[in-house]
Parts: sequence; C-alpha cells; structure tokens
Amino acid sequence: MEFKRVVVTGLGALTPIGNTVADYWNSLINGVSGAAFIKSFDVTNFKTKFACEVKNFDADGFLGRKDARKLDPFVQYALFSTEEAVKDAGLDFEKLDTSRIGVIWGSGIGGLKTFLDEVTNFAKGDGTPKFNPFFIPKMIADIAPGHISIKYGLRGPNFTTVSACASSNNSLIDAFNYLRLGKANMFITGGSEAIINEAGIGGFNAMHALSTRNDDPATASRPFDLDRDGFVAGEGAGTIILEELEHAKARGAKIYAEMVGGGMSADAYHMTAPHPEGLGASLVMKAALEDAGLTPNDVDYVNVHGTSTPIGDPQEVKAITDAFGDRIYDINISSTKSMTGHLLGAAGAVEAIAAILAIQNDIVPPTINHFTDDPAFDPKINFTFNKAQKRVVNVAQSNGFGFGGHNASVIFKKYQD
Repeated sequence: MEFKRVVVTGLGALTPIGNTVADYWNSLINGVSGAAFIKSFDVTNFKTKFACEVKNFDADGFLGRKDARKLDPFVQYALFSTEEAVKDAGLDFEKLDTSRIGVIWGSGIGGLKTFLDEVTNFAKGDGTPKFNPFFIPKMIADIAPGHISIKYGLRGPNFTTVSACASSNNSLIDAFNYLRLGKANMFITGGSEAIINEAGIGGFNAMHALSTRNDDPATASRPFDLDRDGFVAGEGAGTIILEELEHAKARGAKIYAEMVGGGMSADAYHMTAPHPEGLGASLVMKAALEDAGLTPNDVDYVNVHGTSTPIGDPQEVKAITDAFGDRIYDINISSTKSMTGHLLGAAGAVEAIAAILAIQNDIVPPTINHFTDDPAFDPKINFTFNKAQKRVVNVAQSNGFGFGGHNASVIFKKYQD
C-alpha cells in the first residue's frame, strides 16, 4: 500500500512565553524564560512557589463570560490556540467536506482545576451533593476535541489521547496515520494542559518532581546542567493543522513542513522513572526514523524531552547516543522546556511547533539556563546552550516521554513537492 503524504498547513500556540505562534517563536529564539512566581493561587505553604503560567489570557474576552464558565482552562486554551491555527491555515469549512476533517487532541490530565474546585466546595459543605451540572463535562479529558468539533462543525474522527507527557505527540501520530491511510483529509491536532493550581503543584511537589529554586525562578528549568533539581510546571496549548498533501495543494494552502514519521514505545520499567539505560526512549527514536524511512544521518535537530530532572536528562542522552551513534556529534539538541517549562500533555504539541519552525527558519532554539557542565555528558555533544544557532535544518525530531513509561517521537522535514 502506498501511503499518502501529510503536511503541516496551520499553527496555533498559547504558551507561557507567547500567546501567538509569532510571539512564542520570537521568545524561543531569544531565550526568554516563562518562569515566575505563581499568581493564580496562594503559594505561601507550598515547597515550589513558581511555574510557567500563561500570561494575559482573557478567557471572558475570548469566549464571553457565560461560555467561559462552562469550560475548564484546558479547554479554553485548546479553543484559543485552535482559532489561531484555523485562521493561519486559511480554512473556510463551508467549502470543505467536514465529514472528512477530524480532531485528535492530547491532554495528560484534563480538567484538574474543575475537579479541585468541585470537590473542595463539597468538602466545605454539609455533605449535601451540590455539584455544578457542568462538573463532569468540564472535567473529562476528551471534551477539548469535542468542543473544537462543535465549534467548527467537524464530523471526522474525534478523540483524546492520554499518555501523560507523551499525549500530544500521540495525538499527532494518530492524526498522521489516519491521513496517510486515506481515512480523512485533515486533522486539527495538538494538546492542552492546565495544572497550575493547588492540586497540580502540590501533587508534583509530593513526588519531589518539581524544582524548588524559589530564589531564582527564571533560571530554575536548566536541562543538562549539573545543578538541575526538577522540572518547572507549565501550561498552555498548541494546535497543528495536519493535512493530506493533495488536499492541501488543491485548496492552495501554504505548507510549513511535511510530517514523515512517528514512533511509539514503552519503557516497561517504572511508573514514574525512565528506564535507567534509556531503552524505551532509544526504541521510540529508532521506530520514528524507520517509520519515516530515514537514518540518523538525515536528522539535523532533536527537540528533546529534556525536563531538567536529575535522572531523566541522562537517560535521554544515553538513548540518543544509542539511537544516533556518532551522528550525535553533528546534530543540534535543545530543550525548549528550559523556557516554557513542562506543559505535560501539551508539551509535544508546542515542541513540535518549535521543531517545525526550526525547519522553516533554519534556526535551532536554545537550551537556556546552562551554568555548569555536568561531567555525565560528553562535552562534544551540542546542546545549543544559551543561544539559538543558525544551521540548515532539513529534518527535525521531537521527543515526548510520560509517566507510565509512555514514549512518542515525531519527525518533520522540509517540504519538497
């Protein structure tokens, strides 16, 4: 069977370092940190008092107060980034076959704030169940693609992928596979997450997963640095319009890049820790390359998972070394989480956008906040520390790994007709 080709025709982003794709990219290449003290709740008694929050997002202004109250922030974010992507792609759904346009969306947790608020209100009461009628439909993780499809009248495949921090890489891969098999013409895909609240920060603090660098939040996310001490929580959304090539050409769409492969694997090791030898991560990168019909010599840039945790970063470098061999010395590696923080289920989408824009602009965004070399890492590896680097980027790979041992890797390349 001959697979159909799949291209990227629209992008949308709502991130801690920019509320549009243009602002997000500008912040990336200029090394802007999105970390600051948390403003959305009182952090006095929390071990970690900072995060990468979305800034200046007006849900009431975007949706209207009545509709905004019916939606958890992770859905508000999804609708916001998707509106930008739809406009960017120049989509007029009245002229398209909406039965062949689907929505596949990633979220690791879904409506955590909604769940927190409703249970807190119940616990403060007299035991009488006085729950908001929107409680369940605001909370469930699959509601984001549901609302996107309702807004635009899209009747193709519609569901959510949930695989922790690999969720939106999985959503991209599923959309990619449906398209190349000819099961649809177009997908709105990506992911969103909104966990910066008492339960999210408190829960990850209990796991000792978050940085506690409260004296200097802006430099707390420092992947591959000797003094890294945990990840920085982020929030937001990223939307990518994936489209079958001939369909895109027929409507005169602009094309950012071509999606050429995706891999998935499991560590089968531990519920939160990565495999100590990076086995699952190595497998997933090799699987993505094989799926794309590429070799390590074809790859120019890897946007790594790179969360800034003491155990996670070394395992990923071991995996890249195993998957790429000596090619590791000729590629650029960077972790954009050093700027955005970790968007969990949305991380794969916003990082895929970074990889796509690196291809389009021939610029590799940096890994900021590097101060001290870690002797565990080969000094010949180019981590793109602190400053963006110009280089021709024909092929970019982006990794996402999640609690439960879920791994997903996606590959994009420069589009050639």
